[in-house]
Amino acid sequence: MQPDLLPGHRAASVLNELRNASPLVHCMTNAVVQSFTANVLLAIGAAPAMVIEPEEAAQFAPLASSVLINIGTLTADSRRAMLAAIDAANKASTPWVLDPVAVGGLTFRTQFARLALELQPAAIRGNASEILALAGEQGGGRGVDSTDEALCALPAAQKLAQLSGAIVAVTGEEDYITDGENTWRVPGGGALMTRVVGTGCALSAVVAACCSLPGSRLDSVAAACQLMKTAGGLAIAACRGPGSFTPAFLDALYGLRAEDLT
Repeated sequence: MQPDLLPGHRAASVLNELRNASPLVHCMTNAVVQSFTANVLLAIGAAPAMVIEPEEAAQFAPLASSVLINIGTLTADSRRAMLAAIDAANKASTPWVLDPVAVGGLTFRTQFARLALELQPAAIRGNASEILALAGEQGGGRGVDSTDEALCALPAAQKLAQLSGAIVAVTGEEDYITDGENTWRVPGGGALMTRVVGTGCALSAVVAACCSLPGSRLDSVAAACQLMKTAGGLAIAACRGPGSFTPAFLDALYGLRAEDLT
């Protein structure tokens, strides 16, 4: 049986809270998507910071509203900085989000992701193949791309949520967001979103922003998915292809209204 849809009024409430709070998100993300991630956060009403030096990362993490750990271009130096930031965030009770990019196929990042999993992330956001691999099951990923359906990875996401205490979002054609017991389903968006680099990584940053808000973290993470899916659908309707999608998407995020979500 399919999980229930996230009610639009809940997503609208989270959007309003996000814009009022303008949370500062410490983005330790991959080199490919830094600019796009920053622009997405600014467009939706949050504030980005990219602090990657280990000493500064540990100092800055407690000052931020939340932290994003994205392992897309993980190196030995960034690994050290990320662990320092996670430790400082945990000591300050600052929520942090894990994006386990391409985990499962490569040993270095997989070992790091499984170590990070033990360090109490507030949320985990990945595609079906990544979530399956992180849960210790066989995924069919091809680099950063998933060859598995999101719904097929839902049991693994529920297991991962129960083991880690994190909210787990497995994203794809439809997104499924779970705390291990309760699950929301978020449809929307479109295939064109997979033809522009960084939409998933930017979603993880929006998830991090929403994790800093009060109230139900399950609802907040699901709302982050709904905000991005809705803006993606609006942008696809307004653009001609990947080249015009990015500005249309940023415009859609900036102009997103409660009625678009409800």
